[in-house]
Amino acid sequence: MLKTILAKPVDMSVGFKDFFDTIGLTGGGLVTKGIAAVIAVIALRMLLQLSNDPKGALRKGSMAIGTLFVAVVLALYGDTLFSTVTNAKG
Repeated sequence: MLKTILAKPVDMSVGFKDFFDTIGLTGGGLVTKGIAAVIAVIALRMLLQLSNDPKGALRKGSMAIGTLFVAVVLALYGDTLFSTVTNAKG
């Protein structure tokens, strides 16, 4: 019988710090991803609620696409952007 190990055992007795280290995020990074996810859901809801008026739909659609763009940028680079604020030395 062939024994396959899918993952090595990880000691997580210290708590959430070990968990965040295993997924490659800090607590701040996880919050940033959560905020980006909420903004993305809001943008998708904005896209689904477009009106039948062509001008209004174009304006609301472009705002929704812009909001979705902000969510994607925040998800990709949010931890870098906010690290300059939290690690400021003065």
